[in-house]
Amino acid sequence: MSKIKEVLRLKYLNQLSNRQIQSLTGVSRNSVANYLHSFVELETSLEDVLELQESDLEQLFHPNKPTPQSKQTLLALIHPDWKSVREELTKKGMTRALLYEEFKSAQPDLYSYSQFNRYYAKFLKSVNPSMRQVHYAGDKLFIDYSGLTIPIVNQRTGEISKAQIFVCVLGASGYTFVHATSSQSTKDFISAHVFAFRFYGGVPNILVPDNLKAAVISHKKGVVKLNESYADMARHYGVAVEPARPYKPQDKSKVELGVKAIQRWILMKLRHFTFFSVDELNQQINLLLDGYNNKVLHRLGKSRTELFEQLDKPTLHPLRSNNYIYKEFKTATVGMDYHVELHGSGYSVPYQYLGKKVDLTYSSTALSISYAGEVIAHHPRLSQPYHDATLQEHMPREHEYQYEKWNPRRILNWANSIGAHTTALMQSIMDSRSHQVRGYKSCMAILSFSKTYGIPALEMAAAVAHELSIHKVASIESMLKTKSYLLHNPQTSANNTFVNKHENIRGSTYYAQINNQKEGETI
Repeated sequence: MSKIKEVLRLKYLNQLSNRQIQSLTGVSRNSVANYLHSFVELETSLEDVLELQESDLEQLFHPNKPTPQSKQTLLALIHPDWKSVREELTKKGMTRALLYEEFKSAQPDLYSYSQFNRYYAKFLKSVNPSMRQVHYAGDKLFIDYSGLTIPIVNQRTGEISKAQIFVCVLGASGYTFVHATSSQSTKDFISAHVFAFRFYGGVPNILVPDNLKAAVISHKKGVVKLNESYADMARHYGVAVEPARPYKPQDKSKVELGVKAIQRWILMKLRHFTFFSVDELNQQINLLLDGYNNKVLHRLGKSRTELFEQLDKPTLHPLRSNNYIYKEFKTATVGMDYHVELHGSGYSVPYQYLGKKVDLTYSSTALSISYAGEVIAHHPRLSQPYHDATLQEHMPREHEYQYEKWNPRRILNWANSIGAHTTALMQSIMDSRSHQVRGYKSCMAILSFSKTYGIPALEMAAAVAHELSIHKVASIESMLKTKSYLLHNPQTSANNTFVNKHENIRGSTYYAQINNQKEGETI
């Protein structure tokens, strides 16, 4: 019996140690360990190996050992093109077993399926580590930022900022896109995606970003919470998002190797350039990017561009005709004035939603307001802050105001109980708004200060605020806290008993008496 078979039999049937096998067969312990390791890699049964012919066994366990037939001739006769095998396996549904059957039908003398797997595994070890994983065509786009940044010089001030380098790589072909952004904000991150999809001419099935805040809010115990804007972009293009697991670099090895490569072949070539804008930097990156993608990969014999045209491009999903417009999301409560606040401006909703929590979805040009998933209002975004957008159909009918909890008459009655200056200020605030109801909230907040700071203090502060046309709640509260309203009313300040009535303060009367006494003595 072959020594290889004897080693396997003694190990797996008789459960002997490697040292015992060495004593019985004369095979060194290193060789015994190698035979056992090779057998494990074959992933086949012991019975199948024991039935093999001696020549097949030698070729299986000593693939590099020359046979009577020349090695080159043997490889040309029996080995398939491993590069084409790898390309075929990038197609969804394709398996090694099916490929082996096809090769076996074309060449009946082909070795066994287990040896086929052994040779293919050996081929994979010879290629780039990022190529060893089988990625289906058009399936995944791996995304990350380069740790290396490029300085941008402000021509006017000389200030230097750092441009961030966005990198994404398609799984099957390795076709790479590089784009510089001014920051890693969610807006810039999504904008880079839009440029990437246009560059590829389609979208993949899955986006695989790293766990940066622009994409992922949290990723714990397998539960992923995406940034709402990023998730909205994914819905627009019909792609799924599957972030790389934290502390699992193998999940993003494709893009990490891509980042290292573009640092070497693109960013390092720009180290002596001076850029005055991100657009200038992107122009230079685009000039170098084609050269990087067109470089022939030594082990595969094809460039990334060729692989993209062959593998990924035919399977990408069509690109939507309209680019994604960046949106942000916020939850707000409808105030008593049937408006919601966004960046200092008010936007109306139907008055029936007073006090309800609503969802705001807004871009730079438009605002959509939803309640329980149903859109209840649309508005164009106001370009100037502290203005209002009020639609007539959202307002209650005039005769219904008397049934509302708050109305101008009630507010003015409360103000009148404090003082004339407070009443005038309340009327001024309501008159300054596009609709009186828009001033209710501010008026109520100011009137409530009478409980905190007292009625006399509020009346004096209201007099100053009305005179100087100060309508902001925060400004009036600051005035009350610091008592700065006293500086605008010298008479009140001079007669303030708390300040002036003190045994160590003599006042002007004392000095007038002294002067009169001195004049009498002189006479």
